[in-house]
Amino acid sequence: QVQLVESGGGFVQPGGSLRLSCAASGIIFSISTMGWYRQAPGKERELVAHIGSSSVTNYADSVKGRFTISRDNAKNTVYLQMNSLKPEDTAVYYCNANVRVRMSGPNYNYWGQGTQVTVTS
Repeated sequence: QVQLVESGGGFVQPGGSLRLSCAASGIIFSISTMGWYRQAPGKERELVAHIGSSSVTNYADSVKGRFTISRDNAKNTVYLQMNSLKPEDTAVYYCNANVRVRMSGPNYNYWGQGTQVTVTS
């Protein structure tokens, strides 16, 4: 019912920047929290940043001051601006959204398919 489509991943040199986008589509009444997670090879998936419906944000300590999360509620889209990238930022980045599909229903958690970010010289 709800799809999250990510874009913007790729290869970048250390110190470079990338911007990820994630658009939610389908039957959507409202979206509360949207966020980005990442998973590096051999590691567990971890929170990178999330943003509430009123744009309150939260970041992992490892990305504070370098990454910025934002959202466009009219487009059901969340962005992640990543600056000063480091090799340890290399991972598959997943979009997440907490979605209510009808006014009186519960919220459900949805995930995107993931986009690869590789930071290498």
